[in-house]
Amino acid sequence: MKIRILSFLVLLIGIQPLAKSDEGMWLPLFIERLNYVDMQKMGLQLTAEEIFSINNSSLKDAIAIFGRGCTSEIISDQGLLLTNHHCGYGRIQAHSSLENDYLSDGFWAENFEEELPNPGLNVTFLIRIEDVTEKILAEVTEDMTEEERSENIEAIADEVEKEAKGETHYKCSVRSFFEGNEYYLFVYEVFKDVRLVGAPPSSIGKFGADTDNWMWPRHTGDFSMFRVYTDKNGNPAEYSEDNIPMKPKHHLPVSIAGVEKGDFSMILGYPGGTDRYMTSYGVKMGLDIFNPAFIAIRDRKLNVMMEDMQADPGIRIKYATKYARLANYWKYYIGQSRGLKKLKVYEKKQRLEEDFTNWVNADQSRKDKYGEALNYIAEAYKKLSDLQVAGIYQREAITRGSEILGLADRFTVLRDSLITDADEENVDKVIEGIKGRLDNYFKDYNAPTDQKLLAAVLDMYSKNVHEYQQPDYFKKIASKYKGNFTTYAEDLFAKSNYWGR
Repeated sequence: MKIRILSFLVLLIGIQPLAKSDEGMWLPLFIERLNYVDMQKMGLQLTAEEIFSINNSSLKDAIAIFGRGCTSEIISDQGLLLTNHHCGYGRIQAHSSLENDYLSDGFWAENFEEELPNPGLNVTFLIRIEDVTEKILAEVTEDMTEEERSENIEAIADEVEKEAKGETHYKCSVRSFFEGNEYYLFVYEVFKDVRLVGAPPSSIGKFGADTDNWMWPRHTGDFSMFRVYTDKNGNPAEYSEDNIPMKPKHHLPVSIAGVEKGDFSMILGYPGGTDRYMTSYGVKMGLDIFNPAFIAIRDRKLNVMMEDMQADPGIRIKYATKYARLANYWKYYIGQSRGLKKLKVYEKKQRLEEDFTNWVNADQSRKDKYGEALNYIAEAYKKLSDLQVAGIYQREAITRGSEILGLADRFTVLRDSLITDADEENVDKVIEGIKGRLDNYFKDYNAPTDQKLLAAVLDMYSKNVHEYQQPDYFKKIASKYKGNFTTYAEDLFAKSNYWGR
């Protein structure tokens, strides 16, 4: 699971003369030290302890990580959870069929018994945050190589996590901040019985389709509802009919009173990462190389999927989640490129680097220490840029391009086990593990669509990756089929044992 960090964004809304926004992300651990006084002046009526507390229930106990990274909120004393429609979309799709098309029609459980279980779905709550910077960097010295530094930090972080976990069932993770200058320990509690309660039809929850997810203002009823269950003692547990609705430490009361212009607004949640410390060289590589390649590949894949989805309602349901996942960051990078250009971020980064260079050159000791820093970074990006297109195409067009390749890759663990493991019992466990995942795999799979995807992405790979960067196996395929990857895909699928003919 990708760990997200609980932080908050403060925003004062309204158009009154004195109303202003103060945007940014802060760790709630530091709310009293960094933000609380200013937030009070803006209209905050909660105490710092009511927002974030280790010893008492607070807002943090009502905010959770849904699945692999979405923010969610507990809104009742019986574990009812609210998250985005696009966050719950995969689970809504998993329960959908032509007979029960919850994607198109929506779903509402009228009682606890009708709520739908979701194997593999977790909801994660933050228990505490601890600054462990001194512990992590205690043995780091300036004369270490980067590899030595990383190994040292990783070893100490493992020790800190093990010590924090102890005999508990908590999940502990040490995360770096400010490009490795600070480190914080996050202790979480993970709940594994999460059931679908309700979702609007996609005409509401996905109104505006994929163009809406990264746009503002939003016009979407982007919500879905789940419920967290525990064992009878209130502890996390796997799904069981004997489990009971969660009794949370805190839940958010829902007000229907409305808002007024100038009301204080604060967002508490789990954002993704930030690249705000990226240099101008990184921004340029993103604009000129990474983003265009990423967008182009996903655009081709989305077009192939959509053609079949529009032609067959069954394929539409099967590929709804796959399409949405691809489209999400396809749209993100389109918007990111537009925003970077419009805001002239590359030029702003260059000015910051000029200021940094002037600051360095004003002092000989700084010049000795940092004088070559930007040159090293520039040289690294120059080398990286030459590999970037091949890397993107390898990941997006080969590794993630066609599902049949990903499915075949799952069997490498069986191959390795057969070669190295003489214990038949262990081999049988590997086989059963693979079999257990295949039903879900083929439930949402359509071989003709995947065949078209394979032909499309291999054709793009051939045309956009320099020949000297192409692996030998690919060159052999291209030579044998004279660059006709449609024919290659037809032959591969005709002979394959993987796609369940």
